[in-house]
Amino acid sequence: MALTSTFSSNLSLPCLKSQPALSHTAHLSSKALPFIHRKKLHAIVNQALTRVEIPFLGTHHNYHQNLWEDDFLQPIAPKHPYEGPSYGERCGRLIREIKHMFSATAGGENNVSQLLSLVDNIERLGIDRHFQEEIKEALDLVYRNWGECQRDLNTTALGFRTLRLHRYSVSPGMFGTFRTANGQFLCSTAESEEEKIRSILNLYRASYIAFPGEKILDEAKEFSTTYLREALQKTGINSNLLEEISFNLENGRFSNLPRLEAKKYIEMYEENSSWTRMEGNEKLLSFAKMDFKMIQSMHQQELETFSRWWRDSGLSQLKFASRRHVEYFYLACAIFEDEKDSVLRSSVAKLSAIAAYFVDTYHTYGTVDQLKYFTNAIKKWDPTIAEPLPKYMKVMYTALYETLNEVNEGSQKIEGQDTLSTSRDIWQYFVDVMMQEVEQRALGNIPTLVEYLRNGKIVSMTYQAILQPLLTIDGSFLENILQKLDYSSRVYDILFLCLTLEGDIKSFKGEVDQREEISSMSCYMRDNPGTTKEDAINYVNNLLDDKLKELNSELLKSNKVSTWSKDYSYDIIRGFLHFHQERDNFTISSKDIKNHVTQIIFEPITM
Repeated sequence: MALTSTFSSNLSLPCLKSQPALSHTAHLSSKALPFIHRKKLHAIVNQALTRVEIPFLGTHHNYHQNLWEDDFLQPIAPKHPYEGPSYGERCGRLIREIKHMFSATAGGENNVSQLLSLVDNIERLGIDRHFQEEIKEALDLVYRNWGECQRDLNTTALGFRTLRLHRYSVSPGMFGTFRTANGQFLCSTAESEEEKIRSILNLYRASYIAFPGEKILDEAKEFSTTYLREALQKTGINSNLLEEISFNLENGRFSNLPRLEAKKYIEMYEENSSWTRMEGNEKLLSFAKMDFKMIQSMHQQELETFSRWWRDSGLSQLKFASRRHVEYFYLACAIFEDEKDSVLRSSVAKLSAIAAYFVDTYHTYGTVDQLKYFTNAIKKWDPTIAEPLPKYMKVMYTALYETLNEVNEGSQKIEGQDTLSTSRDIWQYFVDVMMQEVEQRALGNIPTLVEYLRNGKIVSMTYQAILQPLLTIDGSFLENILQKLDYSSRVYDILFLCLTLEGDIKSFKGEVDQREEISSMSCYMRDNPGTTKEDAINYVNNLLDDKLKELNSELLKSNKVSTWSKDYSYDIIRGFLHFHQERDNFTISSKDIKNHVTQIIFEPITM
């Protein structure tokens, strides 16, 4: 049957301040809250853990077991002395030489094409944070001459993608010059076969930056996807180019993590002798490898600290849920790699790990009565009230209590402001919505699709991972956007909606097997009697595609939301969509994710 399309354009998710559940807690002062010393809290937790063994309920979910032994860091993560003066001097010299490449390229012939290629290589290799001023000056020059730059498909596609990602106002209309009446996109007849393939590859990369209504980019994606898949079957094509095609086809804009991309391109460029022979490229590669090794060493040391926190918190002894602490730390490292982001990485990893236990508890493990008491204890914010709770809930409560107080202490040091009240509001809203879902499931009620998606943005747990760390790193953003939880920006409504839809699509079969009745697809089928599973999946896929275009528009167009906060949110969504790329890797974290963790954090790069 024909699928309706009104939902995607009419969905309006209310801002948080409109929810009545927080009316009695939203303005509590953190100064009146009890604070229990960490040693006492750990004593309570350890006592609870030693009284009764915590069971593993393997029948609730088909989780893979923890992939990382407690001592995995010792044989895998040796210390690397990359802080020495000689190493730093070499890096400094390469940075200066690469900066000189910008000025030399800008003054030469065909400077636009060469500048775009230089910027693209630097960004792929993950070293662009060292050259922000130079990149800005280069793209300003490209933009000033943009009308004269659209001579060939490759430069046009690469320029459109790069400029739009850097928030320059560019239209995809110029691609009409290269499109034929039958929907194909033509390259120059003077180009070689491999040059044509590379032009179409850049067209494919550009098509992922579509805004709503840009039909020509939809056509470009359809054409380039087919073209590149056929190119993979051709003989005589450079193996490095084929590998690059495969990598891009497997990783779209919203699932390609910066750190993973950098590692992959370091490997591909190193094996491509024709690329390294080009002037300046060997310097780019050498610096990228040195930079990757230094950052990797730092991440390894941070992972030791994070793993110690996970063990000391008692969470490691809770066997009923998916134990993905290393994967969450990998997620934080793959997105936020710089030294200045250490607090951010720790916050994202810890809060994601805690939220995962909360989600599993509300979805599959806790009884209705236990969850009601647990929800009330979270609202009261007093560990003594949590004493009657089951032991596993005490552990979770203590981990959350300590971590939010730790985040607040960090915010007071960095920003000079108390954020505990806002932190509590975020988590209280989180557990309120999950409790409502528990009660609805107990009654056998399936919500409408609009109701489900409105709640889904909260219970996806990315809500906490995105909002909470902001409290320690951007005081002005906190004051203007997070006050009273009025998260009115359209960016975040669409962002959470996309995560919910993507997670449902990838885990739908698993949910059916586990008798989990509530998902985007089941709600759609309830709203539209007579539709099939295939109808529902197609509808949700189309809805997700529309929303990702809206997200592109919100992230890359100018509005009242700060550029920094939008970039941060974009990075986070890439991470969580990456987990859902092939399957539900939150639940099933086996070969793919373990390989990625190893590549980013443990696997050394040879110099």
